[in-house]
Amino acid sequence: MRCLFCSKDTKVVDKRDGDEITRRRRECLSCKKRFTTYERAHINLMVVKKDGRRENFDRQKILSGIMKACEKRPVSQETIEKSVNEIETELRSFGEEILTTDIGELVMQKLKKLDKVAYVRFASVYRNFDHISEFEKELKVLRKV
Repeated sequence: MRCLFCSKDTKVVDKRDGDEITRRRRECLSCKKRFTTYERAHINLMVVKKDGRRENFDRQKILSGIMKACEKRPVSQETIEKSVNEIETELRSFGEEILTTDIGELVMQKLKKLDKVAYVRFASVYRNFDHISEFEKELKVLRKV
């Protein structure tokens, strides 16, 4: 790999394998600066939208949605990343095409376990709540769990 600073060759000085990601610490052979790269397997999944359109799976969309739901909540970035990794792994078992509804339901299941407030925030957008009664209905369901 080329150095991000001077574009010369680099060497790997440390490598750590995680569940879904490989972390490599690199050092430039020329300028001696260090940086970290992360390697993740590319998933060739197609997402089928409600209107039938298809688009490539984008992990960032799931991450963004969960981060918005967890904003100002006591949920760490590490926990969010781990949850997205788990969702992504589970989605692979669905086959080459995934419905957006399946993705949304998996995200909601994960958020329900992480943080109830984040869950309700996500559900209100995902299920398009229009009235306070829809929030109340969802809260009644949560209280039973």
